[in-house]
Amino acid sequence: MKPAEINLKWAALQDKIASEFDNEKPDIKVVLFLIGVQELGQGPRKFSKRQKEELMHIANCKLFSKMGFYELEGLDQDGWPHWKLVKVVPNYTLLEQEMLIKSLIIDYFKSEMEWIF
Repeated sequence: MKPAEINLKWAALQDKIASEFDNEKPDIKVVLFLIGVQELGQGPRKFSKRQKEELMHIANCKLFSKMGFYELEGLDQDGWPHWKLVKVVPNYTLLEQEMLIKSLIIDYFKSEMEWIF
């Protein structure tokens, strides 16, 4: 996808999430948190600050696994997924990182959550 298309779909996704949760438009961190909660599969609940960071890490690993950078190792005794880095993620510029993350998030919601744009 080109940056203009990514930005249009990102805005549509933000609007969809905002309306679903009756809240303001989420930023990338909030969307990563939501993906992490979804991937954890234990439903919504209170999370500590550390757990929220881990959930965003889970989301990043899930997203980058689609590009072959991470592989799921399995679940720990509490049901939290653990990922291993299988190839080094290239050094992207900040703009490239943002566009890549947005693109991966859009793809995630299209395929994993079956949200259609």
